[in-house]
Amino acid sequence: MSVDLAAAADFLASSARVLDRRRLDLLFGEGTPEAVLAAVDGYRNPDGGYGWALEPDLRSRTSQPGGALHAFEVFADLAPRVSARAVELCDWLDAVTLPDGGLPFALPVPDPAACAPFWVSADHGTSSLQITAVVAAVGHRVAAADPAVAAHPWLARATEYCLRAVRELEAVPHAMVLAFAAQFLDAAAPASPEAGGLVDALRPHVPANGLLHVAGGAEDEFMRPLDFAPLPGGPARSLFPDGVVQAELDRLAGGQQPDGGWAVDFGSFSPAATLEWRGHRTVQALVLLRANGVLS
Repeated sequence: MSVDLAAAADFLASSARVLDRRRLDLLFGEGTPEAVLAAVDGYRNPDGGYGWALEPDLRSRTSQPGGALHAFEVFADLAPRVSARAVELCDWLDAVTLPDGGLPFALPVPDPAACAPFWVSADHGTSSLQITAVVAAVGHRVAAADPAVAAHPWLARATEYCLRAVRELEAVPHAMVLAFAAQFLDAAAPASPEAGGLVDALRPHVPANGLLHVAGGAEDEFMRPLDFAPLPGGPARSLFPDGVVQAELDRLAGGQQPDGGWAVDFGSFSPAATLEWRGHRTVQALVLLRANGVLS
């Protein structure tokens, strides 16, 4: 299945943020780390966290765990180059982490215009495995190239919280919690032998085809195999029979739309977010396809 990179670049030029355009340039050797860092700095606050709709459905200017996730995605793009911004983000995360080591799903949102209600109404006094796992998963990806992030106390605290929370899972988890826990275990496994073994704790909840409907989401919104195990070589790939991930990669490559971008399967909460999510999804699709050897 072929991917039209020129069409993807044209789509981003017409419909995406500067940040996503800079990420695409860097991915295919036409940009620089400095340009990407300058773009993501526009979302950074003086406290070291990220807001300003870096998470498109969270339009608040405030620093938020959701913003931290997307900032880490950018820092992961830079590898093997590292940035002091990643350690500064770990400092911010350490400051807002709750006593049990987890992050709240969101911090208070004093400026809720155009924000999704699940961000605005989040309990900011209770740890969320969903957000802690996905932020720590990408944090571990950054840590693989950045010794300062790998040694940061926030990552150690978040890792222990997530391992404990996975060990204690009893009820069937929400599809997003399950997928992000799998991502975390996969990313943490090189640094934590326990993480790789805990993948088996998730296995009873993951169907062989990797498709789990997102309760409360759109009718056709699913967690899919690449949401559980996005990168090759990790233990989460063992959740699926041979061929399932390859079929999903073929599906992803074939998902490029006539306008050059990729679609999303969930609803957005503002006109800006609708466009921004498609730009983000387009870049993430290309990141995954390249990491899995589909694109050179």
